[in-house]
Amino acid sequence: MASKNTICLWYDGTALDAAKFYAETFPDSAVGAVHRAPGDYPAGKQGDVLTVEFTVMGIPCLGLNGGPEFKHNEAFSFQVATDDQAETDRLWNAIVGNGGEESACGWCRDKWGLSWQITPRALMDAITDPDRAAAKRAFEAMMGMTKIDIAAIEAARRG
Repeated sequence: MASKNTICLWYDGTALDAAKFYAETFPDSAVGAVHRAPGDYPAGKQGDVLTVEFTVMGIPCLGLNGGPEFKHNEAFSFQVATDDQAETDRLWNAIVGNGGEESACGWCRDKWGLSWQITPRALMDAITDPDRAAAKRAFEAMMGMTKIDIAAIEAARRG
C-alpha cells in the first residue's frame, strides 16, 4: 500500500466483487492487489480473499472480508460530484440497478450497503446561492427527490 491514509471498508466475503463493480462504474477507479489469507480466520479459510486494494475516483481503499459482524451505514458515504444529468443518471442507475436501493436527496445504497451521494454540481450551486430565497426553493425541491433532477432544481431556484 503506497498511500499513508487508506479507507478500509468491511465486507462479508464480497470485497473483490464490490471493488470490481466500483472500478467498472466510476472514473479513475481500479482494482489493485488481491491478498489471500495465509491461514484460517473467523470469517474464512486459508486461501480465501482477505483484502483487496482498490481506488474509487482516485481515493485509495482497502476492502476487508471480515465477516457479517459489521454493516455499512449512512455515517460513511462517498459523495460524487456530477457535471450533468446524464452523468447523474448513469451513476445512480448503475448503483441502484445493480441490487442497490434509492434513498432521499441524492443518496442511494449499493448492494453491499455502502452509501453514495450522487450530487450534481448544479445542486450545490443552487443551495449555496447568495440569493437565500432561491437557495431555499432549490433546497425544498431537493428534499422531495430521490435521484436529483437538475432541471427541477434549476426551475425551483429561478422561482
